[in-house]
Amino acid sequence: MNDELLQLVQKFKPQYKNGKVAQYIPALSKVTPSLLGISIYDIQKDQLYTAGDHRHPFAIESISKVPVLLLAIQQNGLSTVFQKVDAEPTGFPFNSILNMEINHRKKPMNPFVNIGAIFMNSFIKGKRSTDRFHQMLEYMKLIMNDPSLTLNLEIYHSESETGDINRSLAYYLKGQHILPETCDIPDLLDSYFRQCSVNVTSDSLAYLGGLLANNGVAPWNGKQLCSKKAATITKSLMTTAGLYDESGDFSLRIGLPAKSGVGGGLLAVAPHRYGIGIFGPALDIQGNSVAGMALLQAVTEWLDIDIFE
Repeated sequence: MNDELLQLVQKFKPQYKNGKVAQYIPALSKVTPSLLGISIYDIQKDQLYTAGDHRHPFAIESISKVPVLLLAIQQNGLSTVFQKVDAEPTGFPFNSILNMEINHRKKPMNPFVNIGAIFMNSFIKGKRSTDRFHQMLEYMKLIMNDPSLTLNLEIYHSESETGDINRSLAYYLKGQHILPETCDIPDLLDSYFRQCSVNVTSDSLAYLGGLLANNGVAPWNGKQLCSKKAATITKSLMTTAGLYDESGDFSLRIGLPAKSGVGGGLLAVAPHRYGIGIFGPALDIQGNSVAGMALLQAVTEWLDIDIFE
């Protein structure tokens, strides 16, 4: 499989020319756009297959919303979380609140748009940003089978310096009395910027995908690291909202639960079979990896893992 994956990486690597690395976060604009790597974790064999730049570290960005949602459910319970956040697609960009404003909604549309993700961060136990982030980082290490995960300080500072839209979203939540009056918004945003700035690899994402593919049980050690119900709901949300307003088109072409990040990462899940992680930093207009999407579609067809077929 490694040889076949290498051929596919070489075939689709030139696709990066059809996109651009994220520009609105200065540290991300420095990433080499031609990088491309893939990791596929076979949960039945407990075997990782890799090719290309699979060990190259990159910022997890919005893919962090998956482990933070799982941790929020673990710490608060499923019913508590989804009493306060919906599970609906928005039809708007990931950093927009238009759907909430137009429809006068009193809770975020889903945990994967930025306003919902900031809200999810507030569910993590701890009085201070550093406390919450420590729990998130340790949980990420656990469910990604990667004790080497670290905070990328350059990305974190860059996120903090340019995160004015996210600040407006957090203050909107407070102004609408969705967040408690006692919530310290700068502290909440600090832990959100930190969660988005963790360095991962496509290997890390493949293991996370494997955990979800195996209904919350880590195939590498047999431990239940999240509940089966939490894994199921997360995969459902990934299918409907994991790639924002490109989610519907993605399902037509690729047909796997997936989550993207503007750092160039793609996390995909083939239930009962594979976890897939891809890194390709050049993005399309919706903020998803150009070469990564093409590579994932080819892999889906090759392995015959479209969940809708």
